Order: sequence, then C-alpha cells, then structure tokens
Amino acid sequence: MQNRWDVVVIGAGVAGGLAALDCARRGLTVLLVEKRSFPRWKVCGCCFNANALAGLAAVGLPDLIRDQGGVPLDQVRLGWNGRTLNLGLPGGWALSRERFDQALVHAAEAAGATVRFQTGAVLEETCADERVVRLRPSGGAPAERVRARVVLVAAGLQHQVLASSDRRTTWIAPDSRIGAGCLINDDEVVYASGTIHMAISRRGYVGLVRREDGALNLAAAFDPTAVRSAGGVAHASDLVLRQAGFAIPRALETSRWQLTPALTRRAGVVAGDRFLLLGDSTGYVEPFTGEGMAWALAAGAAVAPFVEEAQAAWSADLELRWQQRLEDLTVSRQRVCRLLSTLLRQPLATAAVFRLGCHWPAIPERVISGLNRVVPSTACPDPCH
Repeated sequence: MQNRWDVVVIGAGVAGGLAALDCARRGLTVLLVEKRSFPRWKVCGCCFNANALAGLAAVGLPDLIRDQGGVPLDQVRLGWNGRTLNLGLPGGWALSRERFDQALVHAAEAAGATVRFQTGAVLEETCADERVVRLRPSGGAPAERVRARVVLVAAGLQHQVLASSDRRTTWIAPDSRIGAGCLINDDEVVYASGTIHMAISRRGYVGLVRREDGALNLAAAFDPTAVRSAGGVAHASDLVLRQAGFAIPRALETSRWQLTPALTRRAGVVAGDRFLLLGDSTGYVEPFTGEGMAWALAAGAAVAPFVEEAQAAWSADLELRWQQRLEDLTVSRQRVCRLLSTLLRQPLATAAVFRLGCHWPAIPERVISGLNRVVPSTACPDPCH
C-alpha cells in the first residue's frame, strides 16, 4: 500500500463514508480506515429525513436509500402517559445502518478510494506539509505509518484519534442522557412499517421503527439514573413503553443491547494542523426523527472543497471557515433538538404539547417539518470564502 495520500479519512460511518466518496470523485487519492468490520449494526435509529436525502443528493446519490430497499416513512406516532398523537412526517425513510454504510463504502471504492477495515488510526506529528497517521491493524499485525495532506476525523462520539498536542477537553452536558439500542426480530405487526413510534417519559424516550428486513430497530435515550433505578436498559425501556401505552415487544429483554457514552457533548476542537473533524466527532445531541443522520451527511457532503483547497496550502483561516460551516450546517440545528429534549423532560410542558397537538396537529407538525428542513447549499462549490 502506498504511504502518501491526499486525504486519510478515519471512520467509515455516515460522515466518513460520504466524505471519502466525494473526495475520491474529485480525483483525490483517498484512504478510508475503519476499526470495525462491515457490515455492522450501530446503536442509533435507522431513520433518514429530507435533509439527510439532500446531503446524499448533493454528491450525486439521490436514490441510494431507495435503491437499497429503504422503507418510506410518513408518520410519527408519539405516546405519553397513555395518550397517543399521530403526526405527519414529510419525506422520511428507514434503512438499516448495515446496508446503508456498506453501500456508501462500496460507492467510495468504486470512485477510487482505498478502504481498510479492522484498522485503528491515531494522528502523529506534522512533517513538512503532511500529517503522519499511525495505522493499527487488529489481530496483532504491526503498526504502519502513512502521510496525508489532510486527515478527516469521523470516528464517532468517543474517539481517541487526535494527538495529545491537538486535544482539547470535550464539553459534556451535566444532564446528558446515554443512548441504548437493540435489534428485535419478531413476527409481531403491532409496530407497523412506515411509522416512527416514539414513547416519551420524563426520564427518557424509546423510538421504534421497522427496517427493510422486517426487524424492529429500537433506539432509546435515558437519564443514567433511570437505567440504574430500573435495573438495566431493557427494564427502563419496558417501563417507558408501558407508561406511554405502547405494546412490549416479545424479545425486548432477551435481545442484545448496546450502549453509548453521554450523548450531548461538544468537541473542544473541530480543526487543527492538517485535520478536520466531522460527524459525531464534532458533537451531538439527542435526535428525534432522523436528525443525527442528516447532521453527519451534511458535514460529509460539505468537506471535500476544503480538502481540495488544503492540497495547495493549509491555513488558520481554512480552520475557522470549517468551524463556521459546521455551525451553519449542524450546530445551529442541534440547538433545536436540545430545546425540544429539555421541553419533553417537563411533565406539564409535555402534557401541554399533547393537548395542543390533539386540537391543532398542524402546530407540532410544523416543528417536525422544521427539524426536517433542508439546509440550503449543503455542499458548497467552493470552501465558502
């Protein structure tokens, strides 16, 4: 394998896969490294909203989700305290992360990117106009070092990629919830396809959606104290579903659960000497109807022009412009989800929302439409000078 690249992308998830594809299509030499093997399941929902589709369309993949067998979503079913509220969802889709992420990687490879699975990566020193990246293959194989004009870090919430000299303390919200999820294979039809089912309580929420393979994807967010007091995430999910008046899936307690670290966080640095962060690595809040996918895809679709500019020269101004681009694409939209999450922790406010929605459903539907609103110019033709 060659040891010099125009760009090394660390993390082959939503943001990293799309960024690798776009960079490769522009003629850059791309190395995409991923510490896990694919296909793999992730603790998150598998929902894509209209803004997520815009991110794919920006790099020429408007039909990827449809072509992969995605399930159209047209409704959100909210449950709280035994009451149900059904709202319209404009232009949503459900597709498993196993199939979606694999399709992005295949597209990146077809465009010319080189992909290495089961390979960790950490940044080392800057040498001349390149950044050294140490690759750590799994299975005891010796480490390798490669050089890149630019490194894109898309390694998730709790990455350990940056060199010690580049790191800044990540801010984590004191009231942050943790994520939990499982995949339920059953033959029940209670949770119909085409709908996001969301059970809400003061101490967390549970979202369920049918995937293209018929499996029920469960993604939840809980206060850590709620998980401890319930005796685990399965029991906490059971409690939230019962309080909302939702049916309990048969395999809820026997399914294999995975957890995430604290969800609401903000990276201390999003750019540095020849590296840019994107996706969940930059920060995250609790999403509701596919916003998390949209944030990652928007960043992945926007970063390639910055990488192209950096082939000639790196500058502090480029770092500042990338920080501002992230603010426009993701951070400002995350504030809306943060506000909504805070609101739904208050029983009186939640009750008011349900009363309002029952009488005037158009009002909460406008909120959902706002969360799904397409960001103008998801991909810039130039680095937004």
